[in-house]
Amino acid sequence: MDIDDLVPGSLQVDAFIADTVEAINGKLYAHGAGWSMLSAPSVPVRHPRIGIGAIIRVPYTATNTEHKVEIRLEDGNGQAVSLAMNQGSAVPGFRTTINVGRPPHLQPGEDQNVPLAVNIDGLIFPRADSYRFVLLINDEVVKSLPLRVSVRQQP
Repeated sequence: MDIDDLVPGSLQVDAFIADTVEAINGKLYAHGAGWSMLSAPSVPVRHPRIGIGAIIRVPYTATNTEHKVEIRLEDGNGQAVSLAMNQGSAVPGFRTTINVGRPPHLQPGEDQNVPLAVNIDGLIFPRADSYRFVLLINDEVVKSLPLRVSVRQQP
């Protein structure tokens, strides 16, 4: 599903890959944003930090409702890639919920933006491949961020 396919009243997302991201006081800050290729001397490769930044637009009709948000990483075959290890167990993705209220100054029909910043430290890419970060809201894919990992050719 692409963002243009979403029905009116559904949440919409703009997202990107960056070196690092931060959400502070309703704003999203990014350093080194907008890349989609990673070149390494060999694989597997551990990348020090990858940030996923997103702005989730919540329509007026979707406020006061809990929405599930998930980010996962898939390889070129659509198989899940672990984002981290937690006490010896693989972490398949990032999950959270958002629930946006209706402040008194919000006019009927107005959307609200929710910034989301997720930093993944020490992510291991097991092989050169086409990967993608998949963002889901309420179990529906709303954004796919491609990332190509390649092995640098030595002169």
